[in-house]
Amino acid sequence: MAVLVEAISVIISVSAIEEKFPGGWTEFKAMVPNQTLCSDTEIARVGFMEPSDVEDFITKLTNGFLKFLMDGRAIDIAVVDQQRGLTVQCDWLEVGHVDLGGNTAHRVAAARLVNSDISQIDTPDNWQFEGSLSHTFGFSPTESRKAGLKLLRVENGLEVYLNELTGQEVYVGRTS
Repeated sequence: MAVLVEAISVIISVSAIEEKFPGGWTEFKAMVPNQTLCSDTEIARVGFMEPSDVEDFITKLTNGFLKFLMDGRAIDIAVVDQQRGLTVQCDWLEVGHVDLGGNTAHRVAAARLVNSDISQIDTPDNWQFEGSLSHTFGFSPTESRKAGLKLLRVENGLEVYLNELTGQEVYVGRTS
């Protein structure tokens, strides 16, 4: 099994959630701040578009007794960038790309436990390739937002910017 990786994904060992997180899976699921949760029986993934939202989420997880890093290595929690892969050394997770349904035009990033047999990719409820970040990925470094992007509005946790170069609206999902 494997999980989808889009934008910045926080991936957590399901066994660590069940063994260490107060309230286990039920409480973990209740504290997920958006609709990007997906999980196989081994790992769970929650996606974010902003590094500060990732930081906030990891803080909540580590306050719940999960461990993020020790000696520069991921312990219970790993962070995976859709374009760059793992952000720190992680012995228990591997990241790669998979063609959905054998269709090379529908290529997505995915993560799985090391030595797991990948048979399907778990995605968030109601996720579809068309219109997803895997299909239409665009990246704007945080520091470049001030140059070229003008904030138009915030609605339902979504920041809407005007790309002054193209005249198109671009969106950033936020959880905090």
